[in-house]
Amino acid sequence: MTLTLRQISLLVALLLTGLTAGCAGQSPEARAAGDVFDPHEEVNRSIHGFNLSVDRAIFRPASNGYVSAVPPEIVTSFGLFAENLSMPGQAVNALLQGDLPKTGLAISRLLINTVLGMGGLFDPASDFNIARVDTDFGETLHVWGFGEGAYVEIPLYGPSTTRDAVGVFADFFTNPITFARQNPADNIGVYAEIVRRMGDRGNYSATIDSILYESADSYAQARLIYLQNRRFELGGDQDTYDGVFGDPYSDPYEDIYAE
Repeated sequence: MTLTLRQISLLVALLLTGLTAGCAGQSPEARAAGDVFDPHEEVNRSIHGFNLSVDRAIFRPASNGYVSAVPPEIVTSFGLFAENLSMPGQAVNALLQGDLPKTGLAISRLLINTVLGMGGLFDPASDFNIARVDTDFGETLHVWGFGEGAYVEIPLYGPSTTRDAVGVFADFFTNPITFARQNPADNIGVYAEIVRRMGDRGNYSATIDSILYESADSYAQARLIYLQNRRFELGGDQDTYDGVFGDPYSDPYEDIYAE
């Protein structure tokens, strides 16, 4: 799919207009206090139920089968490959955020891991002490001053916010790989991301299952975990979130209500 610069500009303008409207319903004081803004809870819960059905019937068994049948080092390599494919888009977002050092890191990781890491299947950049990069258009909008807006659950994707939902859509168009004329396969970034998510779902199966199928209210728990994780990632109060989400090496799906 090829879009002209004018079409992309129009798309971004429409997205930002929708984001501004979506953020208008919550006061700055409420956002600052960390309150949950979920005016579409009834619809969100319906989508959550649909996502649970898809996970139970398809994604969960496929992911568990994937990590059981494929050696762990290969699962890791496929995850690294997906991460490497995201580096051009991450470099664009870092640049849009005005973060030149992060832009340089993303480009360096892309070049080193593509050339020396067999297209990104391995991570020699980390061996050279080049820090990992993890950003997206949702963070770019945060840097530009847009509030997170209402909580939303996206079909087949999961928890998000108005701002991050716009980011998920925009990231597809801000990644230069999307517009490359000689891709090894159409939508390779999408396929790689699905495989990466399958690896994560399989590797964290027990803790994810405890949230989705064993908690009293899986919707409320998933919402809380997502919002607190995301707010911490974007610079939330360390005192507020430390101990649950402050450790970057902790299990991202940890049951926060476990004794």
